Amino acid sequence: SDKLKDLLELLPEHDLPEDLKSKHCKRCVVVGSGGILHGSELGHLLNQFDIVIRLNDAPVQGYTDHVGNKTTIRMTYPEGAPLSEHEYPPASLFVAVLFKGVDFSWLQAMVKNETL
Repeated sequence: SDKLKDLLELLPEHDLPEDLKSKHCKRCVVVGSGGILHGSELGHLLNQFDIVIRLNDAPVQGYTDHVGNKTTIRMTYPEGAPLSEHEYPPASLFVAVLFKGVDFSWLQAMVKNETL
């Protein structure tokens, strides 16, 4: 708990981005990374949802016919976080799901710009 308290003190307080706060989640979809959509050609349908939440770091590029290309929120464990800043779409929100001790060390290293 001390580690978590120390980490929370490092983080700036932020609210949701304005474009997310203003969205109404009347139709939301969660897209996993298991590959079940491959060959489905449901991309156009998935893009019509108000909020598209994608799990882990499943690829979108090259599979848009099947999985769509809209990403509102990307949720993943730290080990699944994209390695390049270019892999974070500017119009989407990245959510790190922390639950292991090493996850908190990862976040602290990111905030302090340290090597883990």
